[in-house]
Amino acid sequence: MNKRIQLRVALIIVAAGILIVAALAAIIYWKQSTRLINKAPHEQLIEVKSTEVIAERYDAIVTGTDPEGVAAALSAARNGLKVLLVEGSVHGNDRKQLGGLMTIGWLNTLDLNYSPKNPSFLTSLRKPIYLNKGIFQEWYEQIEGSSFDTNTAANVFYRMVAAEPNIDLLMNVQSMTPIMSTESGTPAVVGLNVVKSDGSTATIAAEALIDATQDADIAAAAGAPYTVGREDIGNKNVMMVATLVFKLSGVTQEIWEKIGSHSDAGIDKMSIWGYNAAREYVPSNPDKVKIRGLNIGRQNDGTILLNTMQLFDVDPLDPESVRQGIAIGEHEAPLIADFLIKRFDEFKDLKYAGTASELYIRESRHINGEYRVTLADLMENRDHWDAIAYGSYAVDIQSTSSGGIGTILMNPAQYGVPFRSLVPLEVDGLLVIGRAASFDSVPHGSARVIPLGMATGEAAGAAVKLAKDEQITFRDLSKSEQLVNKLKQNLTKQGMDLKMNSLSVPAYVKHKAYKGLVAAANMNLTSGSYSNDAWDLDGKMNVQRFLNMLRTIRGLHPDKFESNLSFLTASVDNPAQTPLTLNMALYMFARAMGIDTTLDEAKGEMLSQAFTTDATLALVEDQEQLSNGEVFLLIRDIAIEYLGASYE
Repeated sequence: MNKRIQLRVALIIVAAGILIVAALAAIIYWKQSTRLINKAPHEQLIEVKSTEVIAERYDAIVTGTDPEGVAAALSAARNGLKVLLVEGSVHGNDRKQLGGLMTIGWLNTLDLNYSPKNPSFLTSLRKPIYLNKGIFQEWYEQIEGSSFDTNTAANVFYRMVAAEPNIDLLMNVQSMTPIMSTESGTPAVVGLNVVKSDGSTATIAAEALIDATQDADIAAAAGAPYTVGREDIGNKNVMMVATLVFKLSGVTQEIWEKIGSHSDAGIDKMSIWGYNAAREYVPSNPDKVKIRGLNIGRQNDGTILLNTMQLFDVDPLDPESVRQGIAIGEHEAPLIADFLIKRFDEFKDLKYAGTASELYIRESRHINGEYRVTLADLMENRDHWDAIAYGSYAVDIQSTSSGGIGTILMNPAQYGVPFRSLVPLEVDGLLVIGRAASFDSVPHGSARVIPLGMATGEAAGAAVKLAKDEQITFRDLSKSEQLVNKLKQNLTKQGMDLKMNSLSVPAYVKHKAYKGLVAAANMNLTSGSYSNDAWDLDGKMNVQRFLNMLRTIRGLHPDKFESNLSFLTASVDNPAQTPLTLNMALYMFARAMGIDTTLDEAKGEMLSQAFTTDATLALVEDQEQLSNGEVFLLIRDIAIEYLGASYE
């Protein structure tokens, strides 16, 4: 009898197991068979209306309706503050909807901050875990996915704002300038002067202002210090390329899947990426425009948006330069579309359908705040005691000249953005959020992404409430561990996830040449790629590669080095095959710096002027063949002592 019962139980367990496996298989099959299908309807844009009566005073004014500004306004309003959200003309374009770069600039593919704790198994059955959550997650769960329909996104932003009775909205102002006071001794923003769309003016007082404009225009007008482009590493005239997104129509489900089946393409239901062969395109004006591989975002009306065009020499702070950039892009877009349609069979049935009305500007001002996020912060996955948001997107350095294609410098697992990075130096009553916040230009390649910017906006909105309640400045708040902890607690209560995950120390950080690596990476002399293992610190350096590095450094600091460095290798028969010795490296550096010395005397000369140190030289294992890492250490010494750089 017992054996029969045991057998029956065993059969039941086996049957249950079969059913579970079958159910799981069915779920997986259904997921796979439907994972590329987008069933979301196309929405008509909701008309965005300004509040009829604008008050004379608000607790907070938020300038700019890009996603970061919307998040800031929502956060402040939900903390009980009366908020004015203001939008003006952006690069000459009057905005008629919320969402800015995403919805008007058509940047409809998200650069997401994934948690390092995402499971690596059954990924097709799981929703990814994102950092920060909060208002970004609330918005994200109402759109289509990794890419989104711009009408959907704009409508969700507007519905969220309209649902908050504490937010007044003022669109299409002709100009806005900060009202300043020096009553407390330090210049402080105390309101905003605006010229409305009808030409009438208004003077609006506020206890605080959050600048969410793309270029930190209000902060700059208030006198907050900043750098431009790559100024912090030597050249303010160098910035990442701009992009004009364009549209193709005629996309059916069959065509979508066909485009995504290309040999080097990746695909989900809303995004396709790849097509590196698109770089074959020959532009009409090679000095001003080219294209890279394709980033494709799907719309709900049978169209797709393509982020591929690279526009060079666009100065975001010069309206005429921006207008010229748009004109060049509008001329080139149909030519690129025609190339894609003829070059790739997957595109043959598509039609060109126009461009965005705004440029995608990646970089302009970088505000100097109470703390500037550094590349070392990202490379070491640093947390901060006052972290109010976290990032993990790769350091994506786009091209800055038509001769290069950009690079993925490295891929942080998770790093903290301090509240101090939102507090500009020299001006009170002001917070700066989004890509213009206080980030060095290189880590800005990661920190500039919109989801992280929305998290900084949410933190800024809550900070206004706390500073108001405590009757202190943002600067004082940024220096109080007790109050910042309270701010973080408040943010957690409103739905943000501010936990730093436990992470192992990256292998490259343990390397003897790590400090030199940080310097070299800041100068774009090396990269670790997505896997962080391409640094090649122990690889052997040759004379030609070192000369190329010197040329790159000179490009960043042209006033510090000789204009022509070719003479440095004139006596070397085959520099690409010649090992770089310690004496040769120091000689080439010295002569490039204008120091008259010889191969034998260069080491002593460089030591005497503190351009290198005994501690660095002690790390060299073979003076007749320097490694890449050992060269990076020499570069670090020069950068600190001669160029005045800092990499901590």
